[in-house]
Amino acid sequence: MTSAWSSGGPLCLKVWTCFFSLAVFRTHCIPANEVNLLDSRSVMGDLGWIAYPKNGWEEIGEVDENYAPIHTYQVCKVMEHNQNNWLQTNLIVTEGAQRVFVELQFTLRDCNSLPGGVGTCKETFNMYYYESNDEEGRNIRESHYSKVDTIAADESFTELDLGDRVMKLNTEVRDLGPLTKKGFYLAFQDLGACIALVSVRVFYKRCPSVVKNLAQFQDTITGSDSSQLLEVAGSCVNNSVAEDLPRMHCSAEGEWLVPIGKCVCQVGFEELNGSCQECRLGFFRSVLQNPTCSKCPPHSFTRVQGATSCSCEEGYYKTDTDPPNMACTRPPSAPRNAISNVNETSVFLEWAVPEETGGRKDVRYNIRCRKISVDSRRYEECGSAVRFLPQRSGLRDNSVMVVDLLAHTNYTFEVEAINGVSELTNPGRQFVSLNVTTNQAAPSPVSVVRKGKSGKNSISLSWQKPDRPNGIILEYEIKYFEKDQETSYTIIKSKETEILADALKPSSVYIFQIRARTSAGYGGFSRRFEFETSPYCKDQLGTLWSDLELCGGITEKCVLSLLKVKFPGVRTYIDPHTYEDPNQAVHEFTQEIDVSCITIERVIGAGEFGEVCSGPLRLTGKREFPVAIKTLKAGYSEQQRRDFLGEASIMGQFDHPNIIHLEGVVTKSKPVMIITEFMENGSLDTFLKKNDGQFTVIQLVGMLRGIASGMKYLSDMGYVHRDLAARNILVNSNLVCKVSDFGLSRVLEDDAEAAYTTRGGKIPIRWTAPEAIAFRKFTSASDVWSYGIVMWEVMSYGERPYWEMSNQDVIKAVEDSYRLPGPMDCPAALYHLMMDCWQKDRNSRPKFEEIVSLLDKLIRNPSSLKALVNSSHSSMYASVGLREGSGHQSVGEWLEGIKMGRYNELFMETGYTSLEVVAHMTLE
Repeated sequence: MTSAWSSGGPLCLKVWTCFFSLAVFRTHCIPANEVNLLDSRSVMGDLGWIAYPKNGWEEIGEVDENYAPIHTYQVCKVMEHNQNNWLQTNLIVTEGAQRVFVELQFTLRDCNSLPGGVGTCKETFNMYYYESNDEEGRNIRESHYSKVDTIAADESFTELDLGDRVMKLNTEVRDLGPLTKKGFYLAFQDLGACIALVSVRVFYKRCPSVVKNLAQFQDTITGSDSSQLLEVAGSCVNNSVAEDLPRMHCSAEGEWLVPIGKCVCQVGFEELNGSCQECRLGFFRSVLQNPTCSKCPPHSFTRVQGATSCSCEEGYYKTDTDPPNMACTRPPSAPRNAISNVNETSVFLEWAVPEETGGRKDVRYNIRCRKISVDSRRYEECGSAVRFLPQRSGLRDNSVMVVDLLAHTNYTFEVEAINGVSELTNPGRQFVSLNVTTNQAAPSPVSVVRKGKSGKNSISLSWQKPDRPNGIILEYEIKYFEKDQETSYTIIKSKETEILADALKPSSVYIFQIRARTSAGYGGFSRRFEFETSPYCKDQLGTLWSDLELCGGITEKCVLSLLKVKFPGVRTYIDPHTYEDPNQAVHEFTQEIDVSCITIERVIGAGEFGEVCSGPLRLTGKREFPVAIKTLKAGYSEQQRRDFLGEASIMGQFDHPNIIHLEGVVTKSKPVMIITEFMENGSLDTFLKKNDGQFTVIQLVGMLRGIASGMKYLSDMGYVHRDLAARNILVNSNLVCKVSDFGLSRVLEDDAEAAYTTRGGKIPIRWTAPEAIAFRKFTSASDVWSYGIVMWEVMSYGERPYWEMSNQDVIKAVEDSYRLPGPMDCPAALYHLMMDCWQKDRNSRPKFEEIVSLLDKLIRNPSSLKALVNSSHSSMYASVGLREGSGHQSVGEWLEGIKMGRYNELFMETGYTSLEVVAHMTLE
């Protein structure tokens, strides 16, 4: 080989190389975040790299001062033209790295320092790479390699440098990526430079294993992108658990960045000096949120290290809901200084708080009541007739009023103090006792009055004795007057529990009230009871012809009076609001259910007063069955309780397969509940929306027939619903529809022209008849209007009536004779019935009895349902509000009336310029 290092020939070349062996190669420390794939300085034997042509790159093998091998590749063909010398490495396996770095250390001769006569001198060389999964890559063509970069020297040496033995070593680093195969080859191309390639180091970067925030993060190879951050999940170590999943991000430079989350010592341990250590004796740690172990609270201790809780000392206790750092406590002592104040058959009890509360603030009081038995030999429990105000158990205040006691009776009251841990102990009850004797008192009101036979001028009554006579009943006083004539009343007295009131008017309603008298005086009057005398010519119900005969023939007056008679077997609705004591209405019309018979399993909705739940009801002698449970939310007022139970008092009077059935109420415990039958498919409007288009016409008509049947029953009882809508109809698993929600309902008088006038409140505008909106007067005829809207809801599968029109727009449109259009695919017979229900004159609307009869005929004759309302222009004419008497004078006025005025110009352009033309518009 021709030497070009100096004019001294090959000897100088060797001297230069030896200089490297002494000056360059020293121990090289690799950073912790770098992993070598190749380091030519650490290879003990032959590198095995391939030079092409063979006389190009030359490997020079030497040893350093420690006799370690040195591999140097040199080329210096500067005396010759057209050089293309390649040096190829072995396959370098990536070990999964997608981005690697190549560090080159080399020297390069300054071309200007070379003697004259050189061929072509370069001061750069090129680096290439080629990816491969096997050794075949060594035989590929030069054109298949990818160029990494052209490498130039920052420092070059001259012949003078050789003489002074000062070598100028260059270090260059390049990166490759993204790499996708098992490994790659490096190749160095010389085009006529004088180079010594001293070392080649190939490495990738990683984020080294580290423990941070008690989490171990494993070695992680960096990503393929120089700006990429790899998210790495850590694993908790040393008795720690993840408070929030610990994560860090590995940067392209092999640095851990952006820690997220952390591990914390598990309960019973605390972090000290970067590790988790057990809590000492007398300390505990029960929750992860506390950073350190806490000292056991008063009256508690630990027996072992690493405790998660402290044990209470003997005689002290904790509940499951007490916080871990709360001291152990004990039951309170007995209440102190109890006193009583007797007022006839009521007793006011008051006491002072216990001297020892046990270290707790949740002291409550229970009252036990006993009375001397009839034989005066023993005490017996007072029973459910005695009432405690505000309650009997769990009292927060240190006083209670006990009412409805018996007169002249000895009672013993025990006031017991309890707190949260009282049930965990059995040291004997801590109570204070008081002995009380009640005073003389007047009898309680008469609660049950029954009507006997009645004639056109008389009514017979009977009643039960008061629940608490408080002595011997001396007589009863009966007060009665004609309804709405309260200032003119009559009083009669009786020692018996029955009377006959005579000299009354026929066909008139009378109000009766009764009170009892003992030696202590009169008790309070009963609530008002309404009873009616028979009509003219009517003493007892016989056949129609015999009644007419009694009247002296078929006269208008007699026929009208006969038509007002209610037939036997039809009950009359009694408005609970007429009771002076609403609790009495609840007692009469509902059944009390023990709360232990009910299990609340899940919440199915929310009502006005609280949650609506479902669960099983278990009654003695009956199989368990599902029920719906309306609850009265906590913190209710007495008025809210009355309104809530008022609905139960209404439902309890109804018994019909299409009226929601009341099972009973829970009033003697909290929460107060109303228990009704469970309707699996919920409200009708929601059920229809969920099953849009899934039912046959006959099925839909069957649903409507059930609703109409229920409303006929209510109407026959003299009852107006006022809020009939699909949302207030419930559906069971057999698609049976039942009327529910009697919150807005009120009584309808027997007079066919009578109507209920509301005292204010909201009215469901879209479902309410115009006369009820305008004058707040409700009749069965206004319920019929609402039923027509329900028909429309059913046939449109729960569509909102009048869509997005405002309430004021609805009121105006209805007053202007606009009516809802027929739903798509609705039978014409049903839509005609809807339109009849929406007659402006309420007397022109059908009765519920007629509606039921018509629907029965349609069901028996399905072919009558085939003609659809939207199959001819006549239905279009009706559906868009162009009915006779609508009062519209032009197409524009009509469009404005139905809130479609923006289409007036379009109608004009397409030829619909008159109402007559519009009336013949088809759906197409």
